[in-house]
Amino acid sequence: MTKIIAMFNNKGGVSKTTTCFNLSWMLAERGKKVIMVDADPQCNLTGMVLDLTQNDALESFYRDNPNRNLRDALDPAFQSRPRPLEPVECVEVPGRSGLYLIPGHVGLAEDEVSLGVAQQLSESIQALKNLPGSFAHLFKITAAEYDADYVILDLSPGLGSINQNLVSISDYFIVPASPDVFSVMAMDSLARVIPKWARWANRASDLEALSTADYIFPRTRLKFLGVIVQRYRLKNGAPTIAFREYFKALDKAIDENLVPALSSAGLMLTEETYEAAELESAFRLASIPDFNALIANSQQSRKPVFTLTQQDVSGRGGSVWEITAENIEKFRETFDGLARRVEILTEQEA
Repeated sequence: MTKIIAMFNNKGGVSKTTTCFNLSWMLAERGKKVIMVDADPQCNLTGMVLDLTQNDALESFYRDNPNRNLRDALDPAFQSRPRPLEPVECVEVPGRSGLYLIPGHVGLAEDEVSLGVAQQLSESIQALKNLPGSFAHLFKITAAEYDADYVILDLSPGLGSINQNLVSISDYFIVPASPDVFSVMAMDSLARVIPKWARWANRASDLEALSTADYIFPRTRLKFLGVIVQRYRLKNGAPTIAFREYFKALDKAIDENLVPALSSAGLMLTEETYEAAELESAFRLASIPDFNALIANSQQSRKPVFTLTQQDVSGRGGSVWEITAENIEKFRETFDGLARRVEILTEQEA
């Protein structure tokens, strides 16, 4: 059965999109079929797959590939068109078989208000009843079309109705974070918001209007996979002193605030499942430091960090290339371990 994983944190600037791309590629490299969904109107994930260097590249893609993006695929539901939702013809990611993308659309944010109204008033306004379940239905039929093992959602850093819907219909969620004061504060916010969204989703799924809609809103099965900590500097192979202090504060916020709140809401996996995945402290799936210009090289070549070649990094030679190659290999080991943990956590609960 296809598993939907949401990459979500209401704090921005935590390398969420880069991690989504690298993790999805590694899962595909390990033999899984993966569909990435760019649900962020900024379309950064789309830009990591498609060549958007020309000024009108995204508009040209929309024009030449009608309905091959998230917003247009949902158009029959949101615009009450007299036709059903159909599976998205995904973009095959160059260089990696088994990996696909549902591109984003800069206009997706315009549907935020309609969805918000529908999620509050769908019981009394019948014309809106198909909107809350439309995302889940679209992902379900598209995943079936591609026989996908995973659908991984790259979400925007916000607490609006679209993210509320997408997190609630996911089977699992991962929280990308950074060792800084804002991510620590975000854990407290997530401890309040995620359980509230789960309670809303279960109430919504019991509404007759949504349970009998053309696109049924599902009862939530959401579970927490863990946190990915990234965007910090190393010194002598370890985080610098300033970052180490925030690692401690982040671990404390996760252990003392986030996990208890999620546990009370029934959003945690079993202790045995987490133990089987051999997570780092404080439910950490992976720790990913900055590796200088490699992220920029990855974005420029539109391929993961761990597949970069000497040519991709401007032909660095000699000892410089040797150090770079070592860092690339460290990225490979990190993302291979991350993908393995995700597989274990999701397969244990299948």
